[in-house]
Amino acid sequence: MTGVCREVITLQLGHYSNFVGTHWWNLQDASLCYDPGSAPPEVQSDSVFREGQTPGGSVTYTPRLIAMDLKGSLRTLRQEGSLYDPAGATGAAVTWAGSVTVHKHSQLEKNCFLEDLERLDKGQILAEAEFCSTSQLQRSGPLAVDSFNSQLTRLQKNYRLEGSVTVWSDFLRLHLHPRSVAVLHQFNHDGEAHRLETFGQGESALQGALLDELEDRLHFFVEECDYLQGFQVLCDLEDGFAGLGSKVTELLQDSYGGRGILTWGVAPVVHRDSTPAKDRYHLLNAALGTVNMAAHSSLFCPLTLRGALGRRPPPPPLFPLLSYDPALWYHSSAVLALALDALTVPYRLRNNSAPMWQVADSLAVSGRKVVAAYGAVPFPMMPGGSLPDALRACADALPWKPLSACPEAAAGRCYGQWSTLRGFQGQKLISRLSPGIEPPTPLHGLRSGEDVLAAYLSSFYPSAPLVLQLVSAPCKLTPPFPQIFSPALDAQGFIRCGAPPAGGEFCGLCRCGRHLCLNRLSSAAPPVSSVPILTSLQSGTALRPFLSDLQRAAATFDVRRRAPSFLSQGPEMADYQEALEELRLLGRCYHDDSGGTARSSSEDDDDD
Repeated sequence: MTGVCREVITLQLGHYSNFVGTHWWNLQDASLCYDPGSAPPEVQSDSVFREGQTPGGSVTYTPRLIAMDLKGSLRTLRQEGSLYDPAGATGAAVTWAGSVTVHKHSQLEKNCFLEDLERLDKGQILAEAEFCSTSQLQRSGPLAVDSFNSQLTRLQKNYRLEGSVTVWSDFLRLHLHPRSVAVLHQFNHDGEAHRLETFGQGESALQGALLDELEDRLHFFVEECDYLQGFQVLCDLEDGFAGLGSKVTELLQDSYGGRGILTWGVAPVVHRDSTPAKDRYHLLNAALGTVNMAAHSSLFCPLTLRGALGRRPPPPPLFPLLSYDPALWYHSSAVLALALDALTVPYRLRNNSAPMWQVADSLAVSGRKVVAAYGAVPFPMMPGGSLPDALRACADALPWKPLSACPEAAAGRCYGQWSTLRGFQGQKLISRLSPGIEPPTPLHGLRSGEDVLAAYLSSFYPSAPLVLQLVSAPCKLTPPFPQIFSPALDAQGFIRCGAPPAGGEFCGLCRCGRHLCLNRLSSAAPPVSSVPILTSLQSGTALRPFLSDLQRAAATFDVRRRAPSFLSQGPEMADYQEALEELRLLGRCYHDDSGGTARSSSEDDDDD
């Protein structure tokens, strides 16, 4: 569709979901552009942002977002925010004629990034209520935006937040609407008591006042939409939010039938307070959350850097051009947010967008509503190179890594996929050969970027339906996005000529024969300000072992004997067993009946 903005409402349920979501919203905020002299951006920000007005009459531009978390999870962030604070909006003091009681408490310390946000309005020290994010500065013109981002960029070397980020608001760079943040006050973020640990707790929580509050917030955002296409839900998969998310997606399905519901079940590589008992809870929550949220969603995609969701997962995937700590939530959520930015592009484009329902209907065929995500973060390209050159350098292996705790792509059969290449701005999509020159590969003889990428992917999945989206503009990386990239990358995220990637080996794209020391590269490398990304959203047989292993691990665990408290607030034992049986049947939907791959004995057992 061209020209019509189809709105999306985002829900973030749980602390790690809010980590991923905060990075994702920071990326969107950094990419906003209101320069009347520039061409409209390819990705339409109005699909996920909303325009509003403060009590003082100032125009605002905030995420169309509902974020839920636990008591004690916000630290310095006020639940209602400060953007719509009457005192902050007008600059006038609030007066009160009655008596006043003063309650004093110690102020939480802010990290260096949050402190700098208070200083970046023309050199003045700002109160939190007066701070303008990029989304507000857009209204003052492009020069204000450029000044804001350039000042943050100059301070980039000072932002090493790895030791100071404890909650997601520690790196949030934009304002949220007063109706965005909802807190479950009956559960604590820290400590041992009153924790949201089980699926049944989450299911039981969504009732009474909390249910009314959620419905009110949904109605507020829905009623101002002209062409609501649906909801994108990020939900923690391994704690009690899995149960709450199951109830939330059920509510969306019942109340807004016909709208798309794309649910991303997120999980960190390492839980901060993990114990053997809690790890068993994580496994059971993931099993129940997967089958229930898949049933209530148009499409469900696990999103994690974990090698698997079982009790002994393999190591996280290795990204050749990243240098990150998988155990650090601030890092792992940044990688997932980069991938999510590209994965969600199809229904956010200004022109030729595909609504959520179309994406879901093309992949969720024959009951296969669980899909897998893959990403090349970043996609290896060289300045001045071409897309055929980049793909040829990948040789016989796909460039992306699994982001859904599934095996590597290309193992088994693919039923269909949506693939997005974002951020190739300034690079050639085709090879421009001189007349009479024989193309070095068939890809070099093709006449469009879509044809090049389609031919390459079809060589791995010859009969699979394929939809491609190519977006020139990259993700803009501004502070406080962590600098987790290889020193082999230049500021635009492309591989510098002669530079070996992380690990010291030569890059297959480089033909110059020069070898640069990684230490020299690191000392001279500027901060990476954008990166190209290639992602794929797939339905295929790679999901069979993910679903089967998850079901088998939960089914073989004697929950009544070894974790009786898990079912104390639901579900009933019969419902629990029924859910595991539905998960087993869901896994069978991904059976490879092509005869092209051998089946394991465990998969044969599942069919008995």
